[in-house]
Amino acid sequence: MDSIRYVAIGDSFSEGIGDTGDGTTAGTPTLPGWTGRLATGIAALHPGATVSYANLAVRGRLLAGVLDGQLDAALALDPAPTLLTFCAGGNDLLRPAFDPAVLIGPLEAAVERVLARGIRFALLSPADPSARLPLGSLINRRGDAWADALEGLARRHDLPFVDVSRDRHLGRAEFWSDDRLHMNAAGHQRVADLALHAIEAGPLPAEPADARTAKARLPEELRYYRDHVLPWVGRRVTRRSSGDGRSATFPAWTPVV
Repeated sequence: MDSIRYVAIGDSFSEGIGDTGDGTTAGTPTLPGWTGRLATGIAALHPGATVSYANLAVRGRLLAGVLDGQLDAALALDPAPTLLTFCAGGNDLLRPAFDPAVLIGPLEAAVERVLARGIRFALLSPADPSARLPLGSLINRRGDAWADALEGLARRHDLPFVDVSRDRHLGRAEFWSDDRLHMNAAGHQRVADLALHAIEAGPLPAEPADARTAKARLPEELRYYRDHVLPWVGRRVTRRSSGDGRSATFPAWTPVV
């Protein structure tokens, strides 16, 4: 491949929230987030190719917002993308009316639209933060239902699919940032490695060493609820989003070196 142009669409997970951007791939500093780290990995895997990266994901976006706004912007990039990754739906499953059967229809239409343009399309299920969140069991059940729907869609269209939500390691605390909702740099790197393996036949990611689970102490739990849970509840009550007023971090093609 002489030229690879990779664009990501989605919500905060694809935007890269929680990742400081620390790390290198083949001696090159990584771009932040699993999408940036994937772009860096693709460049390392194809040293003779010109690799460009764009990221149109914005935190807080529901699936409809991703498909209505970001997809059109991705398809309008000049020159056109050769690869598009989609990961969204995590915010939808936190809403009372979540229904995978309703959400998958518009997404399938988007897949068909992208494939008709000759662009590779890869699907990822959202990361599952349920292990350490309030109402975690409900989030987990809904996450599994959404992952099942995405896997079925990928199978119907022979798409690369990365089931992030059911990776047996990524539920562990060491992969998550302080807000327990977004992954840290280590979590983003593991997702990038999983995606590189699925999309570009990269090396199989190394298995992380087992880690002991530390029990959270009461002052830490109180601080967590004050700093993260209450602001989230406030946004839900006032119908605001963490992405209000925000735009894409990499809206145009950025060379990956």
